[in-house]
Amino acid sequence: MIDRDTLLNWPFEEIVQRYTVRDTQLYALSLGFGDDPMDAGQLRHVLENGLRPFPTMALVLAHPGPWTANPATGVNRSGVVHGEQRLTLHRRLLVEGAVRSRARVVAVLDKGEGKGAVIQTERQLHDVATGDLLATIAGSTFCRRDGGFDKAEPPPTKPATPAPPAVPDRAPDATAELPTRPQAALLYRLNGDYNPLHADPAVARNAGFERPITHGLLSFGMAARMLEERFPPAGIASIGARFAAPMVPGETLQVQMWQEGGEVVFRALCKERQVVVLSHGRARLARDEELS
Repeated sequence: MIDRDTLLNWPFEEIVQRYTVRDTQLYALSLGFGDDPMDAGQLRHVLENGLRPFPTMALVLAHPGPWTANPATGVNRSGVVHGEQRLTLHRRLLVEGAVRSRARVVAVLDKGEGKGAVIQTERQLHDVATGDLLATIAGSTFCRRDGGFDKAEPPPTKPATPAPPAVPDRAPDATAELPTRPQAALLYRLNGDYNPLHADPAVARNAGFERPITHGLLSFGMAARMLEERFPPAGIASIGARFAAPMVPGETLQVQMWQEGGEVVFRALCKERQVVVLSHGRARLARDEELS
């Protein structure tokens, strides 16, 4: 069973990762860049000459890994799914280098018996060589089978993360879509997330899914890609969304976008099933020169 104090004081180690040009290219390929090998806009993320790291690659760098799989957390790993993700970029990522980060748990929320629990985390990504802060990464893990541990404790006062906005009450200003490959999850896992939920049919069935599902961060990165492509020459400066439902590799991600001042509100759906997979999305776009 989850113990809040144990998680709030979880002894995360500092993670240092050296990544190469090949890692930068692999991440872009896993988002589908290069599907049109004649598209110059896609090639700038996968070719060595003039290579541009895609901003959401920050999410997979110096990641703490599947720490909730440690039995000492009290988390039932078979019920764990990604709940929410937020990324704020402070500087441009280099095409290769070394980065470090240390995660921390900022809140543990009990939704009640049979309703699950939410663990909210945050980490900052720094450049090892300069010490510069590159990105702030925050998110939540939804533990579907771990609610009801707070019976003898007072409920938390409020979530550490404010509720993100809903979409505007009007037709989208723009809509875009991208298909995922049948092997999309098998490719994306090479970025470092080897959770068998995304690869092993038996594990997926045990977790309640008919077949392996796509990584939430794959859908998240693909949505960011469509935002950048719809609003050039600006790039992602910050982006956040909730993971509302899983997709299956081979399905098409459709993103609906609304411009709201200097930001874009968005949501993403599985086109074939018309199910929202990313909700409450909001992104701020900026030119590269605005990120020092």
